[in-house]
Amino acid sequence: MNSFYSQEELAQIGFAQLGEHVCISRKCSIYGAGGMRIGSHVRIDDFCILSGRIEIGDFIHIAAYSAVYGGKEGVTIRDFANISSRVCIYALSDDYSGKSMTNPMVPDLFKPVDHGHVEIGRHCILGTCSTVLPHVVVEEGCAFGAYSFIRQDCKAWGIYAGIPCRRIRERSRDLLALEQAMLNASEQKKDLGG
Repeated sequence: MNSFYSQEELAQIGFAQLGEHVCISRKCSIYGAGGMRIGSHVRIDDFCILSGRIEIGDFIHIAAYSAVYGGKEGVTIRDFANISSRVCIYALSDDYSGKSMTNPMVPDLFKPVDHGHVEIGRHCILGTCSTVLPHVVVEEGCAFGAYSFIRQDCKAWGIYAGIPCRRIRERSRDLLALEQAMLNASEQKKDLGG
């Protein structure tokens, strides 16, 4: 048996949108597939959790043990982003101040939850064990070192690291030329009947 769902099995899960060449591990947990849009050329590895409203672009990899909690506000992951292993992206979070209770077994009346859309831009890389909190926009081309704690918006084409993360230097945009070359090669292959 293949470790990834077949295309027929994926179609039966009930995603709002499902592109071509999607590989999702049979060991991935999916909650609320009807609120998820998945593009083409996407791979989601073992032991990942997808929950709530999630939009995943094209050419995306989500590595093992990562979690994307979209909640009501949702998480958007743009084209060519890479989510390394053990990354957590939260579009919702409990209040840890002690002014409210926490955990899913407590009625909502006693645990107000912070909800906020999260956006991960094109060509972003989230290093292993990084965490993204609600309301964050990570602009195009950002790269984050391992264990980065991302609680504020991050400007494009920076390399970030730390707890909380901070911009440590600029990131090269050379990969945009590589993207174009890859897309051109793909188009040429289609034109040749491949």
